[in-house]
Amino acid sequence: MSALLELEHLSVTFETPQGPVHAVQDVSLTIEGGSIVGLVGESGCGKSTLGRAILRLLPENATVAGSVRFAGRDVLALSPKEIRDLRGRNLAMIFQDPMTRLNPLMRIRDHFIETIRAHNPAVKSGQALERAKKVLADVRVPSDRLGMYPHELSGGMRQRVMIALCLLFKPALLIADEPTTALDVILEAQILQLLQSIMHEYSMSVLLITHNLGLVAEFSDRVAVMYAGRIAEEGATPPLFREPRHPYTQGLLRSVIDLETTSLYSVPGEPPSLLGETAGCPFYPRCDKRMAVCETVYPEPRLVGEDHRKVACHLY
Repeated sequence: MSALLELEHLSVTFETPQGPVHAVQDVSLTIEGGSIVGLVGESGCGKSTLGRAILRLLPENATVAGSVRFAGRDVLALSPKEIRDLRGRNLAMIFQDPMTRLNPLMRIRDHFIETIRAHNPAVKSGQALERAKKVLADVRVPSDRLGMYPHELSGGMRQRVMIALCLLFKPALLIADEPTTALDVILEAQILQLLQSIMHEYSMSVLLITHNLGLVAEFSDRVAVMYAGRIAEEGATPPLFREPRHPYTQGLLRSVIDLETTSLYSVPGEPPSLLGETAGCPFYPRCDKRMAVCETVYPEPRLVGEDHRKVACHLY
């Protein structure tokens, strides 16, 4: 498989009255065609900011450095018109809460008509609706939902509608930002299974942004563990879950609850502030394996083991 998306030393900084917030720092990540990559980590670690940076959907106070290449094209160098054409057609994103992304004053059919006409103004309403019905069928939504308003749909149905809107132009890469937020475990599994089947049907890749390690273990080919705006560990899913190397990854996996859990565990402490400059390993204050060098020197990611896993830790 060839690389579809390549991030090299990507950094995102927000200018605020209190000073610069380094939300994403020196991230390098590759997504191959036809693969699912899970991006996991605690809330506030920069996962969503990374996803938005790929599509250039950041506010004006954001500064982006590094490289984002999609199918060989430099995304950061594209003109406003070129990036608008790329979004939807080639790159699409499912946002966390569909209720806040769907216009409450518009029927579902109007969302589809508006989206299609944004890329092709000459399309008539009837043609747009026919395309909408086909895509809705792919995500198991009856066509009679087109006449409803968002509040008339369940949470699972709204999420399926959001997925359908993303699939209108068969994008090569779908960024799913917490696609199962606020859904119960049954709907959660259904949505992920739906994404997996659609991925094969549409021949697309998926960047799955989530804090749910169980979903990542089941559905992702590779995993990138993010902490304090950086990638702490990245590699193929089975070996990473079987033998986590980074102390933060080990703590995350210990926190997962299963049927054999007898006592709860959480990683001690809290994530560091991303405001201002930092030195050393960001996980140093919370790590039970810390060394003196960790306090002052950031551990550059390096290949570890036979599975060629990247780990940013002085232990290796």
